[in-house]
Amino acid sequence: MAPSVAIIGAGFGGLCMAIQLERAGIRSYTVFEKAGELGGTWRDNSYPGAGCDIPSHLYSYSFEKYASWTRRYPEQPEILDYLAHCADKYDIRGKIRFRTEVRRAVFDGAKWQLSTSCADSDDDENGGDNGERVEPFDVVVMGVGQLNRPRLPDIPGMADFDGVSFHSSRWNHDHDLTGRRVAVIGNGSSAAQLIPRVAEQAEHLYVFQRTPNWVIPKPDATFGPATKLAFHFVPGLQRVYREWIYRYAEGTLYPALAQGWSVNLLRQRALRHLRSQVPDPELRDRLTPDYPPGCKRVVIDSTFYPALTRPNVSLVTDKIVRITPKGVETTEGSYAVDTIVFATGFKSTEFLSPMEVVGLDGGSLEERWRDGAEAYLGISVPGLPNLFMLYGPNTNLGHNSIIFMIECQVNHIMACLPYLAANGPIEVRPEVMAAWRRQLDASMRRMVWGAGCQSWYKTADGRVTNNWPGPTTLYRRLTARPPHPAYRVVGTG
Repeated sequence: MAPSVAIIGAGFGGLCMAIQLERAGIRSYTVFEKAGELGGTWRDNSYPGAGCDIPSHLYSYSFEKYASWTRRYPEQPEILDYLAHCADKYDIRGKIRFRTEVRRAVFDGAKWQLSTSCADSDDDENGGDNGERVEPFDVVVMGVGQLNRPRLPDIPGMADFDGVSFHSSRWNHDHDLTGRRVAVIGNGSSAAQLIPRVAEQAEHLYVFQRTPNWVIPKPDATFGPATKLAFHFVPGLQRVYREWIYRYAEGTLYPALAQGWSVNLLRQRALRHLRSQVPDPELRDRLTPDYPPGCKRVVIDSTFYPALTRPNVSLVTDKIVRITPKGVETTEGSYAVDTIVFATGFKSTEFLSPMEVVGLDGGSLEERWRDGAEAYLGISVPGLPNLFMLYGPNTNLGHNSIIFMIECQVNHIMACLPYLAANGPIEVRPEVMAAWRRQLDASMRRMVWGAGCQSWYKTADGRVTNNWPGPTTLYRRLTARPPHPAYRVVGTG
């Protein structure tokens, strides 16, 4: 008998898991989604200019080709359309319980008991208290991702601001920016995408930068009619194109992160891009990082720098002291604005929070992760039988497609299902987890992320909990191994 499976989250990870269960003929699953629609981060991030810095044909499932991509790098509406297409093609929508938040997951020795409640709204991070119920499942798959909870900065006076303020992932589409004086706090990938669009509307835009980013050009282009027809009708063309993109990222971008042969290539490409797009030497100097490329997420964009050179845009690098009712005050002056956009990222290192997860013997995942999140293959944690994660600790990438990683993880979980169905609840062996931790630590020492910069990859004490420190080819091999040696049946040695 197939196990009952709870999938939490209806983004790329959750949908991939549901689709593979459907393809395997396993229909004893339920997808829980606290929002009113599927899409995960691509539903939430609808700011102007939102898009992906991985090419369309790689930022998609390997098993679901898509002939409708209109450009080399997909924008948010197209990615959302792709996910909707997948959900409809594989008949997943009927298995999703929208506006249902999982608050607590407790293992009772045989099954996971999920406490769910009706979420009040898509924007309420804490959900609602309506209709709370407890439901049992054999298996839980966490597909909540790493970038789903907005992080707001701790700046004095934020509550006193008289204007309109919001986080970039909770864009206020009812607020017209035409003729406004706007402050954007932050300058990462989301900010780089939205700043050019905001600059076209605002009377004046102030971009508050704490640390400059390395930026390389984004060779975007629309697919013409002939190209789209070729992708649709020429056998194997999409596969070959996807493989070429993958091999380039793996062979050129990854070595730079591992401080290998392409470090200087990446640096020089970024510096040439800066020189070609920013003629003012003083502005160039303020936009030049003092840390190695890749220590923070490299921004891939060709419109960000030109936006900063517009006459109605000012780059502010002074330290912010406070938010006042009428604007932003720094150590060097005050800036009157009526709108503030916080492009300040997400609570990326907290992973499953605020969900409470309790495993064997009442052990809390929060307590286990007090020094930083970790999981075997980024998927399994000792003491949490039959619980698996997608896009979990140390599975994020700085050079390739996270969809590739998610598919590897789903394949691993699918291989675990017959084992647990035949033997009862299974957990990863503690000694396997300890060996995995040692391997990660050794691999992490050669990566550029430890170079001293601050980034969303790290905890406050500098531990890298988000990124995968090896090539994706290695991750595919590791997750493709038979799971039996790494796991044990609960109650056995």
